[in-house]
Amino acid sequence: MDDLTLATDALRQNLDELETINTWLGGYQPVLNALDRLKSRFPQGQALRLADLGSGGGDTLRHVARWARSNRVPVTLTGIDANRFMLDYAAAKSREYPEISYQQFDIFSPEFQAQPYDVLTCSLFCHHFEDDELVTLLRQWQQQAQVAVVINDLHRHWLAYHSIKWLTRLLGGSYLVRHDAPLSVARAFRRQDWVALLARAGIRRYELRWRWAFRWQVIIAGQG
Repeated sequence: MDDLTLATDALRQNLDELETINTWLGGYQPVLNALDRLKSRFPQGQALRLADLGSGGGDTLRHVARWARSNRVPVTLTGIDANRFMLDYAAAKSREYPEISYQQFDIFSPEFQAQPYDVLTCSLFCHHFEDDELVTLLRQWQQQAQVAVVINDLHRHWLAYHSIKWLTRLLGGSYLVRHDAPLSVARAFRRQDWVALLARAGIRRYELRWRWAFRWQVIIAGQG
């Protein structure tokens, strides 16, 4: 999944499998719960500008779009990814959501850093970076977001590791999901990791919560 040139049927299957696993395990709730908590701070009289970083198959954005519709929140949703195949695949699956668009960006580039948003979200994205890279990104994201940065990522725990290995085999998952899912848990975070990373980034205004199933919800106050 870290190979930005990957464009195969196996990757397409992997994206679908991740959507199924996230649906079963409540993997979208850390983001949707955060939006519920932040709703009173959304801009009035204009659409909420929300970007999902590392948007993959676009499944998180489709859940956000349904949340926005049910809560009557006008939104402009943007999926950001470096992999063109993923962007095209996500766009094809999001045809019923005109409020969603997709853009290819290097998130370290000045072009992306100049993009303003109200809310930045990322799900199962942060564990792909080294600590120094992530500290830089956390600072950058806080500067870009007027309302908040919402992070949804995995809890590094032995039970989560062995459970996801068992679940992906039970589902008869593809090689990619059977390989990447346990690896993602192994590369993920404990509470003290987030506390240390946020301190290094100079971020003091944040909320950190554990959510089922083995997820961390991090809400960082934006610049607005």
